[in-house]
Amino acid sequence: MHRKILEKKLIDMIEEDLGSGDVTSAFVPNKKVEAEIIALEPGILAGAYEAGVLFDLFNIEILNSAEDGTEITQEKQVFSLSGYSRDILCVERTALNILSRMSGIATLAGEFVEKAREANPAITVAATRKTTPQFRYFEKKAVQIGGGDPHRFGLYDAVLIKDNHLKLFNNITDALNAAKRKTSFTQKIEIEVDNMEDAILAAKNNADVIMLDNMPAKEIKKLVSVLDESNLRKSVLLEASGGINLGNIQTYAGTGVDVISIGMLTHSAKSLDFTLEIKK
Repeated sequence: MHRKILEKKLIDMIEEDLGSGDVTSAFVPNKKVEAEIIALEPGILAGAYEAGVLFDLFNIEILNSAEDGTEITQEKQVFSLSGYSRDILCVERTALNILSRMSGIATLAGEFVEKAREANPAITVAATRKTTPQFRYFEKKAVQIGGGDPHRFGLYDAVLIKDNHLKLFNNITDALNAAKRKTSFTQKIEIEVDNMEDAILAAKNNADVIMLDNMPAKEIKKLVSVLDESNLRKSVLLEASGGINLGNIQTYAGTGVDVISIGMLTHSAKSLDFTLEIKK
């Protein structure tokens, strides 16, 4: 994201929190102080760049900071800061929220990627669009910091024909043909199916990516064999999605699919706990 756009997003966050003014800091002495942000839980750090941009906007000097992607331990100092107390108090919660949310997502993504690649070193673990409104950039970037793939950022960057789209066509072939006629050659065409017959039909009609939605791992493995035998496998990417968790991801990764997409990376990740302390 361009820095100016990021700055605008961060200012919008501060405006949401600040409103007409910080009524507590209004009577607190405004002193030049030093502060530190400390991780209270282990995990993968994410959001350090965004927090750093926020601090710059409020003339808060970064004396030292850890980098995104760092494996952090409990009680790890991730930022050392210098600035005026009212400025630091103004941005404190927004900075901590960004770090907590992004680091929680990066940590969970890292766990999924590690487990999946034990079964298939070439597998891609991807996010979905199940993100918090107005926070998608941050959540998708956190997935990438954790070693995952962001998948689509929005409706604009790739075609994904889902079940509700298919209900508006007579069949899969018609839907794919319509997509090819109306879509630029620069954009991939992905289609969602939930059975082997439709997956084979989608491959024969030259879909770029086939999403196997809520299909059992055994059926996916059988599909991969069929596509291999019919020489259709090399021209299409296979994505497994739906009902995949840390307990079964290795099973799905071992089926031969190229991508596993997981909504819980962004909608169910537990935030990591951070604290900001002004030094006396």
